[in-house]
Amino acid sequence: MPITPANGLSADTAAVPAPDDSAEPIMLELVDEDGRTIGTAEKLSAHIAPGRLHRAFSVFLFDDEGRLLLQRRALEKYHSPGVWSNTCCGHPYPGEPPFVAAARRTGEELGIAPALMREAGTVRYNHPDPDSGLVEQEYNHLFVGIVRAEPRPAPEEIAETAFVTPDELDTLRARYPFSAWFMTVLDAARPAVREVTGDAAGW
Repeated sequence: MPITPANGLSADTAAVPAPDDSAEPIMLELVDEDGRTIGTAEKLSAHIAPGRLHRAFSVFLFDDEGRLLLQRRALEKYHSPGVWSNTCCGHPYPGEPPFVAAARRTGEELGIAPALMREAGTVRYNHPDPDSGLVEQEYNHLFVGIVRAEPRPAPEEIAETAFVTPDELDTLRARYPFSAWFMTVLDAARPAVREVTGDAAGW
């Protein structure tokens, strides 16, 4: 699927099909404050206020020019639809290593495999989503890497993508809504981001 200019940024748009209500419930891994597994819960129930602390991951991929690959979430996603966010985020299956889950979902959502991906620490947060009323209580594993392939987003997951510089990110954030967790995970990942992109990229 070709990348086309949109608002001065590299972007891709697609129609979003209706969700499949017949799918089996997705189970998440519940954890304690130290990230130790303590059980499982169905995905939606874990996000109903006040939320249950669960394992998650966030991926930040950059091109060779040091631009961050963003995605705008599909308009029919039940949680934070239509907002911009980091390259990929999600939840490991119970027992699935976070690195494996991050690589798997990057492929499923964006149709690409990172040329390089490394761990970038963890961050724990509690972010309510004011629009949906759902809550992100997450112990989030961070990953940073390089991408050299052209994204081919899955339309049921992603409405649009864009590669941005730090200045372009500031402009985008001033004009459009971003996920509640975006700046928390980006700030936590910045030391690893700077190692991967170099100081000249400005992250």
